[in-house]
Amino acid sequence: MENENQKIDQKDINAAAWAACDTFRGVVDPAQYKDYILVILFLRYISDVWQDHYDKYKKEYGDDDERIRRKLERERFVLPVIKLTEEEDGKRKEIDSFTANFYSLYERKERNNIGELINITLEHIEEANRTKLAGVFRNIDFNSEANLGKTKDRNRRLKQLLEDFNSPKLDMRPSRVSEDIIGNTYIYLIEHFASDSGKKAGEFFSPLMVTELVARLAQPKDGDTICDPTCGSGGLLIKAANQIPSGNFALFGQETNGSTWALCRMNMFLHGFDSARIEWGDTINNPLLVSNKSLMKFDIVVANPPFSLDKWGAENAASDPYRRFTRGIPPKSKGDWAFITHMVETAKNQKGRIAVVVPHGVLFRGGAELKIRQA
Repeated sequence: MENENQKIDQKDINAAAWAACDTFRGVVDPAQYKDYILVILFLRYISDVWQDHYDKYKKEYGDDDERIRRKLERERFVLPVIKLTEEEDGKRKEIDSFTANFYSLYERKERNNIGELINITLEHIEEANRTKLAGVFRNIDFNSEANLGKTKDRNRRLKQLLEDFNSPKLDMRPSRVSEDIIGNTYIYLIEHFASDSGKKAGEFFSPLMVTELVARLAQPKDGDTICDPTCGSGGLLIKAANQIPSGNFALFGQETNGSTWALCRMNMFLHGFDSARIEWGDTINNPLLVSNKSLMKFDIVVANPPFSLDKWGAENAASDPYRRFTRGIPPKSKGDWAFITHMVETAKNQKGRIAVVVPHGVLFRGGAELKIRQA
């Protein structure tokens, strides 16, 4: 029997998490099932942290439930009690009550409405932690017939998923596993999903060697504000943050894809960067990192934006309220210089540093891009 206080090895937790993906392989596209896997990983993590702290308070305060409750309400994440009701004879009758966590769902894994119960649990967690989790679970539906199959197949897959994540090797209580290991597992999964997803991977993942190089080239320093305007799942921001051992920095990002934005938010939490400000929206057409109606300025701006993006919004560039395109408007079929220009305009004057990954044509193409380079 595995010692419940035994520390978990990075390799073991990675392998256990990746094995859980077998439930969906060959049935659901990796670009889709990654969201289900990563959300359940996150749910298991916050549930384990909550349980670890509950056990600690229980040992300390015994049967003083009120004191324990007050302590838990001050936790990093609050896991509320869910009360399900139904109408009977014109009155609401309670039919179930449970804490919004992974364990409650595991206990109910045989229920015919398990997909709905997972959705309800995530909704309650999001509502109880609105300042941190608002919108993070809105794009995921565990009761989706289109993604997970008809009721019988869907229930079987979700039951298996919960059983896989109930593995002792995925016990992520802080007394057993460090936050670094959990964050590394999240990135490990994203990297492997990217490998399986092929071309679609660029929407949410930049290769680790690329992010490491870009982060080092930017030379982050103590006290820096760091921004990635096309942050994907947040890997580049995390690599840049890791260059500052003191932890004295501030992270900012924006991502246009809602599902990827949610992954990035969870990635920040799993790495302990709770204060990171990650916005959801189109950086070029709707920049949201704004202060007093002006673009925010950062010490470091890093990015791996979409290569030669077509239909990036050239038609709106001339009337840009932030006057980012005074050097010229990039071709409507190649948005590379639109992103570079945005980065230049959001770097602090004189001392801002920019590191960006772009296709080599950015350096040589003529026309409007030549004029921008010469400006």
